[in-house]
Amino acid sequence: MKAAAVAPDPTSTTPPDTASSATTTIPVFETEESRDLISANFTHFRQDPFSFLKQVSLHYSGTGWRGYNDFIGQPIFYKGFSEQMKGQVMRSTIVRKKIVELAERRANTEAKEGRFIGMDEGAKEKRREEIKRQLVEVAEAIVDGMICKFESKRFIRGAYYLCMQLLSRTYDQGIHVSSQEIQNIRRVAALAAQKKQSLIFLPCHRSHVDYVSLQVICYRLGIALPVVVAGENLNFPLVGQFLQHAGAMFIRRSFGGDELYQATVQGYVDTILKGGYNFSCFIEGGRSRTGKLLQPKFGILGYLLDSLLSGAVEDATIIPVSTQYDKVIEMEGYVNELLGIPKQKENLWDFLNSSKYLSLKMGRVDVRFHEPWSLRTFMNDFLTKHKVDLNVSSMIPKSEVRLKMLKNLGYKVLGDINAASVVMPTALIGTVLLTLRGRGVGKSELVRRIDWLSDRIRAKGGRVTAFGGLGTAEVVKRGITVLGDLVGRIDGLAEETFYAVDRFQLSFYRNMVIHLFITEAVVAAAMYTRIKQGGGISNQRIPYRVLFNQVSFLSELFRGEFVFPTEGIVTNLHTTLKGLETDGVINIGYNEKQEFDYVELTDEERQCGRENYDFYCFLIWPFIESAWLAGVVIIGLTPPPGHHDVWVPVKEAQDMAQLAGKTLYHQGDLSYFEAVNKESLKNAFQRFEEEGILVTRKSKTRKNPPVLKLSSEWIPERDSETGGIIANGPLWQFVESIAISRREGKNRRDSASVGTRVLTLVDRLGRELFEETLERKRIEEEDAEVEIRTGRKRRRRARL
Repeated sequence: MKAAAVAPDPTSTTPPDTASSATTTIPVFETEESRDLISANFTHFRQDPFSFLKQVSLHYSGTGWRGYNDFIGQPIFYKGFSEQMKGQVMRSTIVRKKIVELAERRANTEAKEGRFIGMDEGAKEKRREEIKRQLVEVAEAIVDGMICKFESKRFIRGAYYLCMQLLSRTYDQGIHVSSQEIQNIRRVAALAAQKKQSLIFLPCHRSHVDYVSLQVICYRLGIALPVVVAGENLNFPLVGQFLQHAGAMFIRRSFGGDELYQATVQGYVDTILKGGYNFSCFIEGGRSRTGKLLQPKFGILGYLLDSLLSGAVEDATIIPVSTQYDKVIEMEGYVNELLGIPKQKENLWDFLNSSKYLSLKMGRVDVRFHEPWSLRTFMNDFLTKHKVDLNVSSMIPKSEVRLKMLKNLGYKVLGDINAASVVMPTALIGTVLLTLRGRGVGKSELVRRIDWLSDRIRAKGGRVTAFGGLGTAEVVKRGITVLGDLVGRIDGLAEETFYAVDRFQLSFYRNMVIHLFITEAVVAAAMYTRIKQGGGISNQRIPYRVLFNQVSFLSELFRGEFVFPTEGIVTNLHTTLKGLETDGVINIGYNEKQEFDYVELTDEERQCGRENYDFYCFLIWPFIESAWLAGVVIIGLTPPPGHHDVWVPVKEAQDMAQLAGKTLYHQGDLSYFEAVNKESLKNAFQRFEEEGILVTRKSKTRKNPPVLKLSSEWIPERDSETGGIIANGPLWQFVESIAISRREGKNRRDSASVGTRVLTLVDRLGRELFEETLERKRIEEEDAEVEIRTGRKRRRRARL
């Protein structure tokens, strides 16, 4: 479903040929050969002092692979490398043209302002040259602070050893890479080096360790280290310099319309790819705080694409990379951010203080590489498919074709990352614990459900991490140890029993699995509109047309939250239904034309307590709750009388949603505390804006925060006597379409009572937000008036 598309007519119900998703008989934890790139080469001093000292000696002397002398790729790590790159960037066509353009524009502006009146004819030319010199100085400073500085091989050998020591203490089970993929990557790297073409690594981003792990792998495998795009927030004293000499390319989070900065970034990207140097950037932009892939960011990806579209670069090889963790070291910080606690700016003290994580046993890291592919071939295939016959150099402006190509590129990479990913034991455990009814689960049942989930993952084309043929029970034991206090164990019972202690943190690991089952989860949530009614099978049966409409609605609602299959909603729905039928979860009824007529749960599924059907519901219910929460809070933004022209800050509206969500959770009107997380609420607000329900206004200068208000045609009515919001109208119906797929609970069966209680709460919070916004505006206007008066007094005194 790139389910965001407009839903086709559901009358086409003839099921297409679909592949069977029969349960596999493969062992749960695969025996695929993989290599641990840390543990095999490093020993801690306390464990074996003699081996430790021997390794230090080998590394210091640069023996064998440790010397990093015969790596595959273009020459790096020599004195003068940085200055050479800087010079090439400054001489690049795009930077030189932009400097000339900006200088000419500024000189013409000053001429219009009358600066050169009464001066000789060469005054404007002299001023233009002066501006050019100033712009050159600015550009040089930008480039110097941006580019990586591969200067010293001795430094990188020391940095590698330091990083390996730290990683081996944190991830005690090592960094694992598929042996087959190692051979393939080295082969592809050798071919690219012969052609003087770059490898472009595009990893997912869940932890700051991602920066280190890819560099460590490339060093260990003898591949030229890539230049890694990093945010300027990491460029703080000492650490920033270290990272820059290890390959970091620092860029601003936002360019803010700075044309010279944009030109220098494009010039640097062109220089890297022209020289055949390897490159790496995170396709999602920032780190995922929720565990699942974020939507692609097209900034740096656009610069890479433009390097080829402009003809500056012939080709480059794309390598999507998946990095999966047993446990993420920043988890505590992520939870704080998702609960609305402001993120702390990175600094040296916090970095040093994070050493508390460097002695923990946090399991292992699995890195997987998708099959590499040519960026030029992708572009040519795209142009052929869309029947575009253009001179590619003319596509550099933001044309519709370029933007569509860029989006296709971004989503293809995300799909490849998902395809390459392996599911870690901690993700299996977290997923099972959060998708079972009841307080806890016995060990035997936990192992059984993990076996079932692993089979389902493989049936969907996914992979479970390799553990050398260990049995499920042993791997589960290791995984629970790594999760630590996130999972509780109850002693003194007839069977060892486990339960989720911190569901919010465990949801991070559950979200690592959800992409494999998103279409099943959407179908299950759509069926729930009937199943929650109870009664016999016929009472819970859902007509195909009703199912299709709700699946279409939910898919559209979550188009910014999940990456759906791209085959189209009809094909994806039919494939999903046939798969669930094969798995014994549902029955599909057909009409006389052999078209889908209705869907219902099987007797087998009902007899086993709906455990498989419920699994899919539990996966998506927290996201449905988050979207519903955003919806009812947006209803609460109905302007009180006399406030129709008031715009409220976006951040404060989202903070209001979090406060309302926490209140409703503790009062029993919200089932999942994960629903109040900031990222899901932000995505929901974005979706309501795309729907035209919200109107957002951003400051051109970026000095003022973005603000929003309800679109006039979506504003609910208020009772003329009480002033309360009336539970009716298009916005209420839209939110109700979300609500019907929410999990049923004892506090929510009386919808009228819930509607009154929830509306009363959000209306009160909304009124308070409007009053606070008006009061802040009044204070700002008074402060501005005071500044104006103060300025006038200063000017009078100056004249006197």
